[in-house]
Amino acid sequence: MACRAEPPADDQRPAGPLPEPLQWVADGLDRLRQRDLVRPRRTRHGRQGREVVLDGRRLVNFGANDYLGYAGDVRLTRAASRAACAEGFGAGASPLVSGRSASHAALERALARLLGTDEALLFASGFAANAATIAALVGPGDTIASDARNHASIVDGCRLSRATVTVFPHRDVAALGRILASAPHGRKLIVTDTLFSMDGTVAPLADLCALAARHGAMLMVDEAHATGVFGERGSGLVEASGCADGVHVRVGTLSKALGAAGGFVAGHRLLVQWLEHSARAWVFSTAHPPPVTGAALRAVELLAEEPHRRTELVATATVLRRRLAAVGMAVGGEATPILPVIVGSAAAAVARSKRLAEAGLFVPAIRPPSVPEGESLLRVSLSWGHSADDLDRLVTALATG
Repeated sequence: MACRAEPPADDQRPAGPLPEPLQWVADGLDRLRQRDLVRPRRTRHGRQGREVVLDGRRLVNFGANDYLGYAGDVRLTRAASRAACAEGFGAGASPLVSGRSASHAALERALARLLGTDEALLFASGFAANAATIAALVGPGDTIASDARNHASIVDGCRLSRATVTVFPHRDVAALGRILASAPHGRKLIVTDTLFSMDGTVAPLADLCALAARHGAMLMVDEAHATGVFGERGSGLVEASGCADGVHVRVGTLSKALGAAGGFVAGHRLLVQWLEHSARAWVFSTAHPPPVTGAALRAVELLAEEPHRRTELVATATVLRRRLAAVGMAVGGEATPILPVIVGSAAAAVARSKRLAEAGLFVPAIRPPSVPEGESLLRVSLSWGHSADDLDRLVTALATG
């Protein structure tokens, strides 16, 4: 039977009066509204893909992290269905109790092979993987050096650890070296994204590996936006940069290029065993649903079967970056499928995003706190499924609007 998506009925009821102890919520929302920082809660009907239906409007989709076009791929749907038939939908318990199924074990082995590590450990989300892992590696008396533009999950993990956290300017290797040289006794952890999700820049991995070795620091990287896109096997920028031996902890997600859900940590066998006993979001959370695991496992297989998707995606991103620059767009980032078009104010970003939607294009406005004040942007996220006509429409709309 074919899969169909039926739009749900709109049953939203008017809100009653806000209780007095919660009045601060209304005041806070008013302040956000005055700064153009209120986000709409959109409803998507149907699958993610090169086109998406948001709030009833069909748009060319430049807003998803579905880099390889697998999120709506029927092959993942079939794999999820097979896993659901074999193992049910819910895992029913934490992995340590009885929640780790055969599909979880198979996916962990496949991820370890993909990354060339001893083992991998699945988490319910990439956010949970980062937050739990950092807090399991360092604590009071230890030092964390964190890039200024790291993802919120890394920021929260640093806070949870109760270690001393020093934030170094974005990709500033010299500043990082000074932090490590002056750090007191205790463990030292360098943590960074490899591909920064808002500005499309890439971490200087070779320099970070050298600094970690020089100062006896652990190096942890988050490959959320790089997994599946870069490297000979598609494992990420660590592989592409040839720095695997110098990176001690590798975090990734299954929800972006792999089109599924969940996160993972990979590394030395003893590191994974330590996380099994100390990463609280793993120990105390129900394992994520086996059908999701089945879909993710199929996506990992497709990385080997369809390497052309990632090579074509990166080549298209390079061409599009040149075209946007040629029509006067201030495009940040590097040779990645994340192309930030710098706008400036939050109000200007929202206005341009609305004009693009009127032209049939979904390009989200990214505003503080996701980016610094005054650096609001339109984030163009490319997918392998975008057509030449989609790109032509985007360039024309940005150039004229």
